[in-house]
Amino acid sequence: MEPKDGTLYAPAGPSVDITRSLDEDSMVDGPLISADALHSAIRREFQTVPTTYHAGLLSLLHVVYVVLSVCLAVLCALKVGQEEVCASILGKVSGDSVIVFGKVGLWALVLLFTACVQHHHSRTRSRGYLHFYRQMQGLKHLPLTVHSAGNVLLLVVLAARLPGNVQTYMLVSVLGLELLVGVPCLIYYAVKVMQFNRERAAPDVSQEEHSRNFSVTSMPTETGFRECSSLEEVVEKQADLIEYLKQHNTLLSKRLLNLTAQH
Repeated sequence: MEPKDGTLYAPAGPSVDITRSLDEDSMVDGPLISADALHSAIRREFQTVPTTYHAGLLSLLHVVYVVLSVCLAVLCALKVGQEEVCASILGKVSGDSVIVFGKVGLWALVLLFTACVQHHHSRTRSRGYLHFYRQMQGLKHLPLTVHSAGNVLLLVVLAARLPGNVQTYMLVSVLGLELLVGVPCLIYYAVKVMQFNRERAAPDVSQEEHSRNFSVTSMPTETGFRECSSLEEVVEKQADLIEYLKQHNTLLSKRLLNLTAQH
């Protein structure tokens, strides 16, 4: 029935839609943030892994320790004409004992280095560099493994109670073998970390999204389970990915608020 004033009542649905569209338009009219601005803001979050300096310093200390141990073994343990000088410096402590004490101190430094490396690599993992973290998983523990094996060999030599000169030669041989294995491991680790710092790559998830967006051929991803991969490895990768995505969303929300305030 038509009202007296000749107007028609409009249905409620369109009015709600009009109001909603006006609200959406008001939001669209606000400052827009480009994808390049967001990408550049997140890209600045890359942090280098500073353990290359630690690896270089530890390698230098290892070389110095072995050189001093060889000099100490030749001059004091083997007693090549320097008995009085060694007695005045070392007192009643034998040259072999000083070498073993130094080896314990070097092992403690390697243990401290491993803990420091684990801390920095865990932070790298939390920032989304899961491939680098897994790639360095075995390498970062290799120096401690080498030095621990060297300690075991030294204990075997000391427990064997060999004659004085033979025991000294065996100690020096173990230290030399440990040097030939341990220092290259540290150098190789430092090179891998330097390559990672030089590349300054985006997190793994960002790289996968970029490759999927700009690839010419559509290739299947490796997110799911494959016959050649173990189930435990897949579950661990997914757990790492979920943890990173949570932190990434938090960081992205903060960047959005900051960039919106700047605009």
